[in-house]
Amino acid sequence: MLFKHSKLLVLFLLFSVFFLVGGFPGFLAMATDPVADLQQQIDELERMKQMSESATKPLEQELTSLQKKISNAQQGIIAAEKQTKELEQNIINREDDLAVQYIIFTHRIAQQYKRSRTFSPLMLFFNSTDASKLTKNLAYSSSVQAQDNHLIHSLTQEISSLEVDKKKLEKDQITLASLQKQLSSQAVFFQVEINKAKDYQQDLAGKIANLSAQQQAIISARSGTSITSVGEVPLADDFNASIAYKSQAPGNSFAVFSFGAYTHRNGMSQYGAKARAEANQSVEEILAAYYPGTSIKKDYSEMGDISVQGVGSISFEGQYLQGIYEMPGSWHINALKAQAIAARTFAIKYTDNGSKSICTTESCQVFKNSPKGGDWEKAVNETKNWVLVDGSGNPVSTQYASTHGGFSKTSGWDTTDKSGSNDWSTRAWENKAGSPWFYKAWYRSGYSASGASCGKSHPWLSQEEFTDIINAWIVRKNPNGADVNRITPTTINDCNIGGQGGNPYSISELRDKANASGGAVTNISAVSVSHSDNGQTSTVNFSTNRGDISISGSEFKESFNLRAPGYLRIPQSSFAFFNIEHKN
Repeated sequence: MLFKHSKLLVLFLLFSVFFLVGGFPGFLAMATDPVADLQQQIDELERMKQMSESATKPLEQELTSLQKKISNAQQGIIAAEKQTKELEQNIINREDDLAVQYIIFTHRIAQQYKRSRTFSPLMLFFNSTDASKLTKNLAYSSSVQAQDNHLIHSLTQEISSLEVDKKKLEKDQITLASLQKQLSSQAVFFQVEINKAKDYQQDLAGKIANLSAQQQAIISARSGTSITSVGEVPLADDFNASIAYKSQAPGNSFAVFSFGAYTHRNGMSQYGAKARAEANQSVEEILAAYYPGTSIKKDYSEMGDISVQGVGSISFEGQYLQGIYEMPGSWHINALKAQAIAARTFAIKYTDNGSKSICTTESCQVFKNSPKGGDWEKAVNETKNWVLVDGSGNPVSTQYASTHGGFSKTSGWDTTDKSGSNDWSTRAWENKAGSPWFYKAWYRSGYSASGASCGKSHPWLSQEEFTDIINAWIVRKNPNGADVNRITPTTINDCNIGGQGGNPYSISELRDKANASGGAVTNISAVSVSHSDNGQTSTVNFSTNRGDISISGSEFKESFNLRAPGYLRIPQSSFAFFNIEHKN
């Protein structure tokens, strides 16, 4: 029964490994992308390690169960061995007793033989003086004979019983030895299987550890950092990076478009606030949409001065807030007022009511030691002492960013109907506001439309270039001897991302490595992207020469950022929300 159960466990382990490393032709992996905020940044190898740990846990539980069974069986063996030893000692004692009885028996036989040689009924008759004595003599003689017969019978039975017990003892000893061997074999088998799982897990941990500093630098550089605001001047758009360029893109090419980019997706979307204000939403409505569960306290005690890094202590309302350059002054007054309240609350919360200083960059909020004037001045003055608070009247965190990509972690879908179904992007407030970062393919260095492009005039990739991204994913999942540290952009020495250069695999070399890892992808005929209810790209599905391949959004983003040529990237550091366009 234990052996039968162990076979099932082996099958479970084998199937787990097959699914993890893509062992079945035409089906490399079927993964679901974690949607919890803290899981969004987990890379492919960490995810695989967690899957392995999850797959190993039932095996470890089974081993624990088996060890208990073995322990119980061993206790039974110990008890049986004790009984066997008792039986063995009993046999020895009985043999000793039997030896004594045998000596007595032989003596009695000798005496009986002598009596038989000298016994005469006539002499017994003549030696008896009377009838009573004769009767006694006859009775004594008969009793001695009966005792001898009983002794002979007892000795015969005891010898027979000893033979039976000895055979049982020998059989029990053989059985116990066999059982001990079987249990030991089962324990070794399961321990080997658990060690295999642990070795596989350790191998994954090694792959994570071997992810070179260069690769980490590339991924970090391409994921970018959060840019918290629009700034004074709206971002310039790059036509070639927009979806409008698709009609001019090369045939049979692919491009990755991000929903939102350098953003933490917390709190207010500035472009969303712009569109809402233009749709005649009030300041209260705008703030309620982006900071649910809060209210505006319009008589919050004024903070007199604020300490600004590099500037010193200045008036909070009269100087600091007047010098906030986070939103263009030409925007709708209600958007500016929402921004003024958010900026005021942010500063109070950040400085703990003025007990510490605040920086002047986008790491805090942009400040210039010069009044901005115009409608911004009006927005600040008309919302004086207006602060966003929680149910206890305390200032709340009022993070904000230029463009969230249609979804906020704090308020959900930022669409006209708060839904992410069907053609949600057409209903997104940021799209209505014309945010140039709402849906964009990134191929230039930095986030400026005039940044270096590493010789590319657009973000579209050929079949060979795009299948190279998939082959990078295949090899990273199952290296099979490949040096995963060489999976970096083929252009790394021409356009150095991460600052270290390197020795990347060429496209043909990586294709060969992918063939050794289960089969390379050389053609993609169709691609589709699935999004979750949490504003995430959950899976990317490809129809390829290898059959259908499904990759989680976070895995694809990481492989793309690690291998894509030039400055191509998905610039999202804490989430993965993108689409892939295919130009036939």
